[in-house]
Amino acid sequence: PGLKKLHIDQICNGQCSVYSVVLSELAVRLARLTPTMSDQTLDYFLSLMRISRRDAAEVTWAHAVNSRRKLEDTLTGPTHMMEADIIMRGCDPKEPIMAHPPDTDSDITLKEWLEEVKAHDKGIKLDFKSLEAVSPSLAVLEGVLTDLSRPVWINADILSGPGGQARPLEPQAFLSAATILPPRTVLSLGWTTGWTAGTDNPGYDWEMVHGMEEICRTVKNPVTFPVRAALLAQSFPQLRWLLQQSDRYTLTVWTGQNDSYTLQDFLPYKQEIDSSKIYYDLSDC
Repeated sequence: PGLKKLHIDQICNGQCSVYSVVLSELAVRLARLTPTMSDQTLDYFLSLMRISRRDAAEVTWAHAVNSRRKLEDTLTGPTHMMEADIIMRGCDPKEPIMAHPPDTDSDITLKEWLEEVKAHDKGIKLDFKSLEAVSPSLAVLEGVLTDLSRPVWINADILSGPGGQARPLEPQAFLSAATILPPRTVLSLGWTTGWTAGTDNPGYDWEMVHGMEEICRTVKNPVTFPVRAALLAQSFPQLRWLLQQSDRYTLTVWTGQNDSYTLQDFLPYKQEIDSSKIYYDLSDC
């Protein structure tokens, strides 16, 4: 309904571009008719009475849970979500391990890590810096973690963002690998970024958010966009627009180690965006 009809003579008279636009619009509409899943993270912690209301700011985070000692401490601690990094071991046996580059080894594999997590009620966020580790890791995840109610987030930077120097993961390759995951799995899809003190750092521009939305509009999973706290003040119109494109979308605010920002930078987001739509991954700052 509402789609413009085209006759064959119109197509033959050089109006192929219009035809392409209509087909593109039809594809988007069909994608939106396919069942999708919204973020269930807050519902999970509410059901356990670990948070008091549907406010994503109540969710707390532990970072770089990449060793046995850190895992043990975190599992018995108060945080809701555990963030960890996955790479392939740099020597034999080649398998997914918990480590962040430039490290190439760890005292715990992904399989061992997940086996420990199973006995607890924490949510997890697994961060990938290379495609090499994605498919083997997701196969392990699917085999070990069978509790479908637990929040599971899968994170990767898939586009270049403001000041970003690192090479992003290829978007379609990452999303294709993620199709084996349950539909409630949250895909945390971000931009590579950079920030330099004492300079005028650009924010997320319209091209960046339009590019991200084009990739994510046909994804059926809930999607959170990790956004850098130091870039929020100059990016409000763009990020507000991005959230408005789907009820599957949320933001997760994070900060770099030496970033500078003020709580006032968050005010437009707190005042104009539903509190269930913005997580604040700032606990180590």
